[in-house]
Amino acid sequence: MGFESAKHVEQVLREIHAREYLLPAIQREFVWDTNDIVKLFDSLLRGYPVGSFLFWKVDPETAKEYVFYNFLTNFHERDQPYAVRATVPTGVGTTAVLDGQQRLTALNIGLYGSHAMRRRYGRSSSTHAYPKKKLYLNLVDSPPDEELGLKYDLRFLTADEARTPASSEDIQAVDRWFPVGDVFTLTEDPVAYIDVVTERAIPDIREGARRLGALHNAVRKTPSMNYYLIGEKERTPDEVLEIFIRVNQGGEKLTNSDLLLSMATNQWSTEPGAREEVRNLTAELNTRGFNFDKDFVLKTALTLVGADVRFKVETITHQNITKVESDWSRISATLLRTVDLLKLSGFSRESLTANNAAIPIAYYLHQRSASDSFLDSTAKAGERADIIRWLTRTLLKQGVWGSGPDTLLTRLRTAIDRESSNLGFPTAALDAEFAGLGKALSFDDAEVDGLMELSYGARGTFATLAILYPGLDFSKEFHEDHIWPKSLFTRRRLEEAGVSADRIDDYVARVNSLPNLQLLEGRVNQEKLAKLPAAWIQTLPEVRRDPYLRENDLDGLDLALTGFLASFDARRGRIRARLIQALGVSGTTHGDFDQPDPSTSLAALG
Repeated sequence: MGFESAKHVEQVLREIHAREYLLPAIQREFVWDTNDIVKLFDSLLRGYPVGSFLFWKVDPETAKEYVFYNFLTNFHERDQPYAVRATVPTGVGTTAVLDGQQRLTALNIGLYGSHAMRRRYGRSSSTHAYPKKKLYLNLVDSPPDEELGLKYDLRFLTADEARTPASSEDIQAVDRWFPVGDVFTLTEDPVAYIDVVTERAIPDIREGARRLGALHNAVRKTPSMNYYLIGEKERTPDEVLEIFIRVNQGGEKLTNSDLLLSMATNQWSTEPGAREEVRNLTAELNTRGFNFDKDFVLKTALTLVGADVRFKVETITHQNITKVESDWSRISATLLRTVDLLKLSGFSRESLTANNAAIPIAYYLHQRSASDSFLDSTAKAGERADIIRWLTRTLLKQGVWGSGPDTLLTRLRTAIDRESSNLGFPTAALDAEFAGLGKALSFDDAEVDGLMELSYGARGTFATLAILYPGLDFSKEFHEDHIWPKSLFTRRRLEEAGVSADRIDDYVARVNSLPNLQLLEGRVNQEKLAKLPAAWIQTLPEVRRDPYLRENDLDGLDLALTGFLASFDARRGRIRARLIQALGVSGTTHGDFDQPDPSTSLAALG
């Protein structure tokens, strides 16, 4: 491996555009944001070193065995966030970038391309929500935020933003923003710099010309890009891969899953490739309202084919990748079916607080060859309920998914295999594996009290309500709902309702707490709006009123606004007793559990 003399930025980028440099599939996606790009250009303009680069000279015979990608030029968050696959002509070699992809892509976007991110509150379906921005250099002002440590004010702007005056006090229309890509029109002539800043009405001609000269030198003159070139005859492909791993494992943003997925892409024989398959499946899963990532998809795939679930280089063997690839359609179907089950059971990105908790469920469905009918079959209703009840308990138990997930997943997979001849979801066997790792799914009084302190929208609230009040038809969308409407809990409204002034703070402090919450079908919740429970219940069919009150621990309670505090305390005792029973807490006192009078009926509510 020899050290090559350095090149300047323009030379390297022109070679990239001539397709002389490509990205091997073992490289990760482009992950830098505009702040990273700005910092890189600021370093260049200041004459700082920007690190060395590692290239690999690939001969035609080796090139045909690998997958390569072109460099990204115009980044668009929705339409073009990824580099596209390159075509290497038969009989032609290439130079692969092993280290420096993020920097080279950043330079390419800043000098030749554009960057388009969705604006805040913009609709993802709207083209206008993704303004196209180019990199500009401010020829007048210093950076506004000194804490970033930047010397030059560099920003990604739309054409309109670049033309906008710095303030309404600008009497003279100063054209202060110079497109960084226009550096290729500059020469080394200082007089030409003066002409440019004069035409732009830059007040400090000397400083404006100096900044243009710094940009020209950084991009077109200074040989700031030192690189190593690995020759094809010097290293075997396996040795090159080992060099890539050694170099990139120190990178802050290169996770093990990035590396393994990149390696898998080279061993994946069918189109469109491992990277695209995992990316597409992840996106499809998240259309269900979740927040899964490629780590989750890759780890689930390894689990389903019986491979080592740890993200280690030796996991991505040709044998394991062949297993995943040959079973990919089944793996994809299982994952989609698993996520559909979670969605139908009321879970979302907010309530599924540990993504790894879904992996044993996916393995169970995969091992049992469950079809789509599993999601709505009456015969499978009990099995589905057991799965969701077990999942909810693992999510409510603090910390069980937080450490040692690979060991836990491996043991849970073994337990499911061991119970394969038995009917139903193996709750007891899985619980035993948690206990064996010191993560028993048992709850004590203190933990129950902690759950009782959950509030509206908090992590765990939805799951707690789901385990408190099972039997809901989650084929419909459910919301967390305030039983006594929050909109009524203002000082003015409470006073108008006859609540004494010394109790108003207590009302407001309790309105978002668990005893004032229920799960309500989304459509029904919208119809309920700000109705008090006593008034809203009258809108239900008469045959449903008493069951609703019993099922939600509201029977016998005063449902008027003035009765809120007493009813809140009574319902708190009831749901605490429910939690104790549902979570299997033993040797506990039931505290303030309020047993309703069986003779109390809806008629007594007035």
